[in-house]
Amino acid sequence: MPASPMESRMARLEGAYDQVSQRLMNIDPRFDGVDRKIDLRFDALDKKIATVEEKLEQRITTLEVRLEQRINALDAKFDQRINELDAKFDQRINELDAKFDQRINELDAKFDQRITTLEAKFDAKIDQRFMWTIGVVVATWLTTIASIFLHH
Repeated sequence: MPASPMESRMARLEGAYDQVSQRLMNIDPRFDGVDRKIDLRFDALDKKIATVEEKLEQRITTLEVRLEQRINALDAKFDQRINELDAKFDQRINELDAKFDQRINELDAKFDQRITTLEAKFDAKIDQRFMWTIGVVVATWLTTIASIFLHH
């Protein structure tokens, strides 16, 4: 019995379906292998990223500690320098204060000396004028007494 053209076509289609099915079955294990490889690669990548993150975290912590130490060292140096400048400033102020006091004392001594000299000159002038006044008074009395004796 000869086969009809439809049956032959159906048989071919069934053969083609079987071939496609076999090829798909062969592809599935390959995809599973590729899927496993991709998963392994992602796991390895995750581990590497975690390792890098851990190393970066350690490095950042180390840098933070070093930075804090440097800041503390600079702070200590800054405090020391400020204290040195403060001491120099106090010393300079004390020196200027001492010089000012010395200069004031020198001026006070000169002023006292000049006042004393002026007082002595003033006393001498007063003494001279007082002597002159006494001389005039004595001369006036003597003249008065002499005129009284000479008129009698």
